[in-house]
Amino acid sequence: MTDIVDELKWRGLIALSTDEDALRKAFADGPVTFYCGFDPTAPSLHLGNLVQILTMRRIQQAGNRPLGLVGGATGLIGDPKPTAERTLNDPEVVAGWVERLRGQVERFLDFEGPDAATMVNNLDWTSGLSAIGFLRDVGKHFRVNKMIAKEAVARRLNSDAGISYTEFSYQILQGMDFLELYRRYGCTLQTGGSDQWGNLTAGADLIHKVEPHAAVHALATPLITKADGTKFGKTESGTVWLDPELTTPYAFYQFWLNADDRDVPAFLRIFSFKSREEIEELERQTAERPQARAAQRALAEELTTLVHGAGQCAAVVAASRALFGQGELGELDEATLGAALSELPRAEVGALGPVTDLFAEVGLAPSKSAARRTVKEGGAYVNNVKVTAEDAVATAEELLHGRWLVLRRGKKNLAAVEVVQG
Repeated sequence: MTDIVDELKWRGLIALSTDEDALRKAFADGPVTFYCGFDPTAPSLHLGNLVQILTMRRIQQAGNRPLGLVGGATGLIGDPKPTAERTLNDPEVVAGWVERLRGQVERFLDFEGPDAATMVNNLDWTSGLSAIGFLRDVGKHFRVNKMIAKEAVARRLNSDAGISYTEFSYQILQGMDFLELYRRYGCTLQTGGSDQWGNLTAGADLIHKVEPHAAVHALATPLITKADGTKFGKTESGTVWLDPELTTPYAFYQFWLNADDRDVPAFLRIFSFKSREEIEELERQTAERPQARAAQRALAEELTTLVHGAGQCAAVVAASRALFGQGELGELDEATLGAALSELPRAEVGALGPVTDLFAEVGLAPSKSAARRTVKEGGAYVNNVKVTAEDAVATAEELLHGRWLVLRRGKKNLAAVEVVQG
């Protein structure tokens, strides 16, 4: 095993560290018990969280013990956003989200063997804590001048919205988490995103004040940026979630398949578990033959398998190929096909009619006459079958699962028609 600090640096996963040399020695002397926290402020984790989960997985595979914390307490408050106060969710809702997020994190960690992972919930050590106890035993170790220096807090203080004492206190709660995990499990490292650096160091500082001889560390991964300036983990339809009910496996696969060539080297290193040699070979292929999209396909298949399972990955690969004429559309199950078609331009019709009308309706041709020219030139397809007659009429027998037609103009322009009953 390569030194884990060197491995994380090569992959571009270290933005900040309290003391890199001391951390390297701690890993060498290991095993190190470490934790990363996830707040249930939504019903699912997303691609930004996946960076942290996979970093935990890498550190565990290097022979260290992870604690996966889902914040049943901190999720009731929420880390301050730079722009406005969060809406507080009902405790029952947060409790449900805790279980959903716990299940998502658990999928990526190993719970057997000498380096077995443990899942924890910070509500366990905060629910019975009195306000006086919290202020006396924890709050007294925090200095307000340092707390207001945190970027998100400073921005809120200088805005018209301001910041409530509730959200201002968030970093104290997260700092207390590190102290509790140090005491309960011997946890000496916290990992997180660089936007959490103030919270990460708050916990390390608290431990140093309460336990002066403790050697603890914080490590932050960088925020991922995309070459085109758009936000990572977002598409035109919104956030890319890990929950298949919120982002279908097909849409998840397509996110990676459509990655910009300029982003591929960073994405491979951050998200893939392939070896350096394999990654460097994929980078070379991308540079020499970008049109083949070998790296994007490898990344899409690896991550879809990791997040959704091999069966779902195989189904979406088959759907992706079939849509472009490289497989049988009729062999796709209804859920997979529906998910794939939801990513395409679509039109709903009450009844079928001439194919040229459907091409115009769905936007594959600007007009019916243009659609007729497409047919005449041999570029019109219905369910991957070339349309040869300009007056061809779509029939109910052609409907996939009794609902859909897949229309294609040329090799790459796709759309779907769904027949709906009024």
